[in-house]
Formats: sequence, C-alpha cells, structure tokens
Amino acid sequence: MTPGQMVGSVLLVLIAIFAVVAIARAVRIVPQAVALIIERLGRFHVVYYAGLHFLIPFVDRVRAGVDLREQVVSFPPQPVITSDNLVVSIDTVIYFQVMDPKSATYEIANYITGIEQLTVTTLRNVIGSMDLEQTLTSRDQINGQLRGVLDEATTKWGIRVNRVELKAIDPPPSVQGSMEQQMRAERDRRAAILTAEGVKQSQILTAEGEKQSAILRAEGQAQSAILKAQGESRAILQVFDAIHRGNPDSKLLAYQYLQKLPEIANGSSSKLWVIPTELTAALNSISGAFGGNADAPSPAAGASPVDFGEQDALVGDLAETNLQDPSEALKAAQSESARATADATDAGVASGVPFSPDVEAGQRPDGEAAAPTPVPVEPPEDGGEGRFRP
Repeated sequence: MTPGQMVGSVLLVLIAIFAVVAIARAVRIVPQAVALIIERLGRFHVVYYAGLHFLIPFVDRVRAGVDLREQVVSFPPQPVITSDNLVVSIDTVIYFQVMDPKSATYEIANYITGIEQLTVTTLRNVIGSMDLEQTLTSRDQINGQLRGVLDEATTKWGIRVNRVELKAIDPPPSVQGSMEQQMRAERDRRAAILTAEGVKQSQILTAEGEKQSAILRAEGQAQSAILKAQGESRAILQVFDAIHRGNPDSKLLAYQYLQKLPEIANGSSSKLWVIPTELTAALNSISGAFGGNADAPSPAAGASPVDFGEQDALVGDLAETNLQDPSEALKAAQSESARATADATDAGVASGVPFSPDVEAGQRPDGEAAAPTPVPVEPPEDGGEGRFRP
C-alpha cells in the first residue's frame, strides 16, 4: 500500500469516528420527570423535557439534568435552645419539588444544602420563642411556621416546599427523667381521683338502692298489714252477722264453750289451767237444754235428797194447767174451718167468676155434697155486679 493510500484510509477512519461521535452527541433521549439544561457556546439555550431531541455537535452541550419528582430529605438532628434554656435535639424531614429547572440550576449552586441551612436557622428562631412544654405539644404550629418560611425563601430557586415534619424532639436525659416522674405522678393522681370518684358513685348507688329497697319493703309491709286487717275485719263482720242471723241462745254458747275446753287442756304450753267461774252457769245451761232446770240451784254439800214423788206431782199440775182438752180443741178447729169456707165462698161470689166444682171439692169435708153452681139471671149493666141464681 502506497503512502497516499494509507493516509486516505486513516482519514476515512477518522471521519467515521467523528461521524459516530457527532451523531452520539447530537441525539438525546430524555426520560420522564427529568429536565435537561442545554447550553450553546457556554450560554443557556433551552430546557429539554421527556422525549427525543437533537443537538448541534460541539456547539450545544448538556449543563445538568434535574429530577422533577418530589424529593424527601432527612436532615441530621440539630441542637436547639428553648426559651427556658434547655437544649433539645430536633430531627427534621422536608418534602420539596423542583418547579423551575433553570432557576434551580443557575440561582443556587446546591439547593439541598441551602434548604438544610435555611431549615436549621428557621427552626432555631421558632423554637427559641417557646419553652419545652410548648415545643413538645406544638408540633403542628412549628411545622406550619417552618413551611411558610422555607417556601418563601426557595421560591426564587424554583423549588416548592410541600411539607416539613419534626421527626423527633429529644430533651436532655435529666429532663426526660424529671418528665417521666412528673407524668407518673400525674397519672397516679388521676388514678386516685378516678378511684375516689368510682367509690363515691358506688356508695351513692348502694345507698340509693338500700333506700329504695327499704321504701318498697315498708310499702309492702304496710299493704300487707292493711290487707290482713281488712280480711280480719270482714271475717269478724261475717261471723258477727251469721251469729246474729242465727239468733243463738245461751245453750249454744255453753255447748261451744265446752267444746273448747279439751283444746285448752291439750295445749303443749299449758302446764296448769284454771276452771273459770262461768263453768257452773254453762253446765246449768246445758242441763236445761237436755230437760233440766237451768235456773235451779245446785244442791249444796250435806243437803237432803229431793223427793221424786213430789217432783212428779209438780209436773202433773203443770201439765193440767197448760194443756187443752182434745174435744174442745177439735170443736175450735171445725169452727175455724167453717168460717174460712164461708169467707172463701163470699169472696168468689163477689168476684163474678163462675164457681168451679173441682176447686170446691178440695174445700169441703169428705162426704159433704157440693153446693149448686149459681147461674146469672141478668148480665151486669154499666160494669156493675150481676145477679146470680142458685
């Protein structure tokens, strides 16, 4: 191969390499959520977003690629002094997103470092105006103040701060022990108060229950006593009314008295019983009920016996004076029967109703002929009584 041919081959190879490099530098494929900052001859030219783009080789170059997604940055714990001169360690987390790739590239050299330092200074300003108690209980307030200050400061950087969160607030160990003791004492106090309230409510409810129970028991006893008294009063009234309707005499009462004497004698608690003074009168009443004289005095001890012949004579005298002769009693009964028959006949004639032989048959003695039936001669006039003919 001649020297000319060799030089030509080298030139062809160089041209091919140049063409490949130029094509590689001219064609750019930008992925999604990424922006490319393009400079032409050292100056900002354009921002390429997702898609296929062509550059002028050796004239345009890519300055930086910016991620457009929301990013999360956790900063190391920062010591912060509160208003009551206590040092607390606060760990923060920031959520931000690049809205303008050009400003994020040319306005600040490193926006991550800028956001971190801005967060530390703002956090010290906010926490410095609060004491430890407010710092521990005001997380939402601190987050809102931090977000407002950071969002205002990073706007010219083309960055939007979405959220700022306090991941941890750690007081000193000595303060943590004191806080634990305070919280333990507060919880013990609340537990004691709740226990006392529970005992109080329990005693109140128990007293109310006993009160209601006593009231209901008293009402039940009162109603029971009233109903028992009403029942006894009704029973006494019914027994009293039955006794008065039966019109008992002293004989019945004496008999009942004698029936109760064995029950009194058989009582298990009765070791000694006394015969009442009314027993003699009761025995006299019973003897009179069986034919004896209840009013006759009992023979005294040592008196002479009664003569039974004199008693028979006395009974005969009483019979003669009190009994009526049978013949006289028969005559009186017949006279009364005849008088009643005449009155009945007169009443039937006066009423104007025809006389019935069947009815008359039961009104006359056996064997006596029935009277003729009266026949009316003239009918009654003007509603008056008619005249009858025998």
